[in-house]
Amino acid sequence: MSAHGHHQSGAPREPLELSPSAWGRGRNILLAVAVITWLLCAVGYGSDEKQFHASYLVGFLYFLTISLGAMFFVMVHHLTNSLWSVAVRRLMENIMFVTAPAALLFIPVILGLDTLYEWAHPGFFPDEPAYRFKAVFFSKSFYLARTVIYLAIWALLAVVLYRQSRQQDLCPQPCVVRRAIWWSGPGLLVLMVTVTMAAVDWVMSLDPHWYSTIFGVYVFSGGGLAFTAALILICLALRRAGWLRESITVEHYHDMGKWLFALTVFWAYIAFSQYMLIWYANIPEETLWYKHRLEGNWAYVSLTLLLGRFIIPFLVLLPRASKRNLPILGAAAALTLVMHFIDLHWLIMPAVHPHGFHLHWMDAAAFLGAGSFFALLFWCRLRGRPMLPVKDLRLVESLEHQNI
Repeated sequence: MSAHGHHQSGAPREPLELSPSAWGRGRNILLAVAVITWLLCAVGYGSDEKQFHASYLVGFLYFLTISLGAMFFVMVHHLTNSLWSVAVRRLMENIMFVTAPAALLFIPVILGLDTLYEWAHPGFFPDEPAYRFKAVFFSKSFYLARTVIYLAIWALLAVVLYRQSRQQDLCPQPCVVRRAIWWSGPGLLVLMVTVTMAAVDWVMSLDPHWYSTIFGVYVFSGGGLAFTAALILICLALRRAGWLRESITVEHYHDMGKWLFALTVFWAYIAFSQYMLIWYANIPEETLWYKHRLEGNWAYVSLTLLLGRFIIPFLVLLPRASKRNLPILGAAAALTLVMHFIDLHWLIMPAVHPHGFHLHWMDAAAFLGAGSFFALLFWCRLRGRPMLPVKDLRLVESLEHQNI
């Protein structure tokens, strides 16, 4: 099978690789954005270190959670032997793969440990039996050791799953699929545990006196939701530029829309469950976290999340026709990505501005700095490579997929 077109019966014939000129233009734009925004980040680091580290943590986690959401869906794809998602699997894998070098982007977070986290200061936890576990758990050495483990596991899973998929292009045999399934089973469990723990370490510990047993699921579900929205917008952007018009059909967009709707509801369920349990228990150490997010203009941000991350997309995506209408689906996906940024900002920034929400120019600089790095890694995966798993034995069935 050629990388430039399908030769099986019933499959479309269209370019499946970006042209060198198109790829070069995209690379140059992303490089320019990266250079400018990282220079701005350097200026921000020198002018207001605490604001920079908080803004950077938001931007870093925004794109990392999307790539981890992609990893989750790639493994679910293999475990369920999904047919419809074969057509978009390579794009999912390309988003997933950027997790591998993400460790480099964690360096600024390490440099800001003393600035961001109260527990990093010597003697923060009293020398009492009730605090000994926390004192050990939230020590710099143990924190960094856990972080290395998280990043190493994610990099291993990303590289192995991606290589298995690329191996399929060279050797389209069922054994390759079986190996991907073998990795996905334990990989999915390990991914969910490590993402949960990373959410506790990197975000929840910004307020070391507060805890929620469902917090990791909240962060993970938000990342999966944002990934689905990002995948929809990437597919629509490629479609608008003239690629994958025949390969990714309205039927595939319909399925992605169903996932967007389902994860919107799931995220809202987790968010409500966390709030309800803390409100009902009414323990001062727990309610203080929500108090900061309901006072001043933070209350408007909380209301914005309720409307923009749940009520509006829920009502828009509820009808079947909306999930098959590409402009409406694209608008819902774009709103979801905006809300993902606001959500992470809402989780992290009250540690810096507990009594009021305000945007800072470093929020944009750090967001675009981290985003340009992730985007460049994603873009490099498209150079000279087909955007579909062209020799997957199930590809034709995926291309002919119909929703009932």
